[in-house]
Amino acid sequence: MADTPASRHVKRALASKEAARTAGSNLMEGTTIYQQMQVRLASDRARLKQIQSTQGKAQLKTALLPSYAPYLEGVLSADAGGKDDIVSTLMLWHFDAGLFDAGLDIARYVLAHGLDMPDTHKRTAACVVAEEIGLAALNALKTSAPFDLNVIDRAATLTEGQDMPDEVRARLLLARGRSLLATDTEAAPLSANAVVQAIEDLRTAIQLHDSCGGKEDLKRAERLQKKFEASQSND
Repeated sequence: MADTPASRHVKRALASKEAARTAGSNLMEGTTIYQQMQVRLASDRARLKQIQSTQGKAQLKTALLPSYAPYLEGVLSADAGGKDDIVSTLMLWHFDAGLFDAGLDIARYVLAHGLDMPDTHKRTAACVVAEEIGLAALNALKTSAPFDLNVIDRAATLTEGQDMPDEVRARLLLARGRSLLATDTEAAPLSANAVVQAIEDLRTAIQLHDSCGGKEDLKRAERLQKKFEASQSND
């Protein structure tokens, strides 16, 4: 079927209908649309295996993801929560492609319904979310590249209370603490509440993983807090 607006509408409607129908059995496997997506995914994975470059793989995933959009929209709109390795795989692909907000929209569904990652993945879905966002944010900070603080906030909120290695959660909290400090400028200084949040995140990160690298960041945040306290006492 050609990828036209009409065909995308059909796929979206079919995915929504079959997701709702299979909710009781807790899986999408065996449905026609799921089988179609499995074939497409296998073909696309074969193409990805031909590429060695991580950046090249990310670029191809960016190009491939729109073809899965009708299926994703249908499944997410049905909100049935059936086991679906395609959805969890596409969540990771969105992160790999740098499409973090869209990936977190999928993550909200995946985590709300307790979906697992495919068997080929050792990490839990919550671990994938925290680790991918944390690493991406920290890598961006190293090169002073922009990274949306709201993305880190969403990831932290979605994965709060979820089991994962301490190092992974520490990295996500370190990323948020550093990102908050990075927004502090002479023209637009951090608010007192933001400084408190940064200190809390950095302290927790260090407690979880002592060698996470956040000790100097914590010292800076505590110096900012002392400045606030000093200015308040002088008022």
